[in-house]
Amino acid sequence: MMKAATKNQFPKMQSTLLWIACMFILLMIIFSLKRYPLFVEKYYSTGLYTFVRSGFQFLFNYIPFSLGDVLYILVVSLTTIGVVKLVRLLIRKRIADAGFVFLRFILKIEIAIALFYLLWALNYFRQPAIDRLNLENKEYDVAQLVSLTSLLIDSTNATRARLKAQDFRISHDEIITHASKAVSSLSSFDPPLHAIKPSAKKSLLSPLLNYIGTAGYYNPFTGEAQFNSLMPLYTQPFVACHEMAHQMGFGAEDEANFAGFIAGKSSDNRLLKYSAYYLAAQEFMNEVWRADSTAFTQMKARISPGVIQDLQTERDYWTKYQGGAARLSSIFYDNYLKVNKQPGGLKTYNRMIKLSMAYYRKKGSIK
Repeated sequence: MMKAATKNQFPKMQSTLLWIACMFILLMIIFSLKRYPLFVEKYYSTGLYTFVRSGFQFLFNYIPFSLGDVLYILVVSLTTIGVVKLVRLLIRKRIADAGFVFLRFILKIEIAIALFYLLWALNYFRQPAIDRLNLENKEYDVAQLVSLTSLLIDSTNATRARLKAQDFRISHDEIITHASKAVSSLSSFDPPLHAIKPSAKKSLLSPLLNYIGTAGYYNPFTGEAQFNSLMPLYTQPFVACHEMAHQMGFGAEDEANFAGFIAGKSSDNRLLKYSAYYLAAQEFMNEVWRADSTAFTQMKARISPGVIQDLQTERDYWTKYQGGAARLSSIFYDNYLKVNKQPGGLKTYNRMIKLSMAYYRKKGSIK
């Protein structure tokens, strides 16, 4: 019985090994494109990806729930079943059958990685946003950093003061509508940025996202931007813009943060405008703390009591969910970013400072 099974598996195993080798070659070609950002920019990011994005948006924008969440639940379930099957085969000493199952698992992983890059993640390898948005790639000094931080704190305080009680009763559908409108109208650049029907959805996995410390994510297999619908309300509009920026083709996290901020701060919706300034002020304050602790103390004193309360509420919210899962998620995602042309890992999120400085310098807001 075992001999017959072993004999029958050999042709299948040989075929699977051939496919594994072919997929490996394809992946090596994909990864080699890191060295050719202009090629990726011209033929993928502003070429093939625009059709991929439009297709996804046409197919999935009007589905009221997150299909990507369902897909991930299905993948995790099938993977678990596959691992159980593999263990059973090993316990029964059906080595050839177990080997075939394992090879098929490797092939599926290769296919998933290839689709991940071809459907979206090649945007990690495109031209940096600072170049394609015609912004000046110039270093800034502490005085300029403090100057812009002061401006952002003042804007955060002002937008917080303008919020009304009804602004905190906004629905998730309204958050999505305002964020989509903001991202669609990104025309502050030369060349202007335009998204084709950008959209976001509240994640069905929001309780899980809490425990892994995630505010939102972009699903490259369905083209859906998802946000955690359980975190403090005033943080959700910016996160929706950030994930829609990924949908537009901003791969790097600092670039998505920057695009989300520029979109949000220009919105006519009070909560979205506050959400954008609230995020930007935090990012800049973190940078000031690293550069000049005295200036940080002075800047902190300028933050209004309402904003201070929001910061504390958000901090308390995430503290409840800190644990092993969040730490493991951070380690995984840190290394994921480093592999995808973001050597700073999670620190990459803070690199929006340079983009924002260049943007405000171009506008003449800082010297």
